[in-house]
Amino acid sequence: MGKIGILGGTFDPPHYGHLIMANEVLDALELSQIWFLPNRLPPHKQHEQVTKSEDRLRMLELAVAGHPYFRVETIELEREGPSYTYDTVQQLVAMHPDDEFYFIIGADMVEYLPNWHRIDELIKLVTFVGVKRPGYSMETPYPVVEVEVPQFAVSSSLIRQRVQNGQTIRYLVPEGVRLYIEEKGLYGARTGVADCETTVDGAALRAYAWRCRNGR
Repeated sequence: MGKIGILGGTFDPPHYGHLIMANEVLDALELSQIWFLPNRLPPHKQHEQVTKSEDRLRMLELAVAGHPYFRVETIELEREGPSYTYDTVQQLVAMHPDDEFYFIIGADMVEYLPNWHRIDELIKLVTFVGVKRPGYSMETPYPVVEVEVPQFAVSSSLIRQRVQNGQTIRYLVPEGVRLYIEEKGLYGARTGVADCETTVDGAALRAYAWRCRNGR
């Protein structure tokens, strides 16, 4: 039986905060793997504009490349309609009946758990793992395993804002992700002075991103 951690989100874009959270939970709970689950249409963000699925998937693949216990699960991208966690977990349990699933959420989501779709049925299918965050309570009527994770105060919305403003995002996202954002012009990206590399460095990094995208 495998112990599988699930980390869902829009990953628009993925950043080092996601990777730190996943790696810390992987280690603390001695999980077998972490599956990153990009949403097609998060129920709580149905009225927000989200980058197209193809780009978010590519960035996530670049972000987890090289970690032996990280993988991307596309089950929600392949399903139409809102990405309800209950539907996803029910599908995963049916596909992997011998595995045990741990669903990783931030402290902000712990407070919101009573509002989740079919939560009383969902808690019978997964173990929720709550990652502590300053300013948020971990109190909930539902069972949640708490994990301490080093704080990394970066969000996807901050990354998008910095790109739009022409500010550096170096060391906030994996290098392959940063290059992909530049190459695709996502979030209004343009190469700023702070992120210019030498010709040699830039060529090497783009070659690295290309290899990641093509699984080499």
